[in-house]
Amino acid sequence: MSLAPLLNAESVIQIHAFAAIAAFGLGIVQLTAPKGTLRHRAIGWIWVVLLAMVALSSFFIHEIKLIGPFSPIHLLSIFTLVMLPLPLAHARRHEVQRHRKAMTSIFIGALVIAGAFTFLPGRIMHAVVFGY
Repeated sequence: MSLAPLLNAESVIQIHAFAAIAAFGLGIVQLTAPKGTLRHRAIGWIWVVLLAMVALSSFFIHEIKLIGPFSPIHLLSIFTLVMLPLPLAHARRHEVQRHRKAMTSIFIGALVIAGAFTFLPGRIMHAVVFGY
């Protein structure tokens, strides 16, 4: 395992990857820690900003070009940006179950599933973890 492939990548890829890693870590904290606390709300806002950074930065990454300069993963970025305000509205209205379900779904879709694709052979994170 070596961070060299990531550290040698374009800065937008570094920003994207480190924001995603941070969002993943904070997401785990959010899913396991007590809810409704000031800490939960503060970490939640940081998580939302990080996830928005991940989605927005993806539009400047064009490693896989299937539709012009974009790939189907960019559709997930659009979906994430459109859906991200929804659980915030649920929280404001104290709709806890809807908030929890929406945030968990975004975490799984945008970070776990999309993140899994970054470990495919030929991708930078594959080189980081597996060394080739």
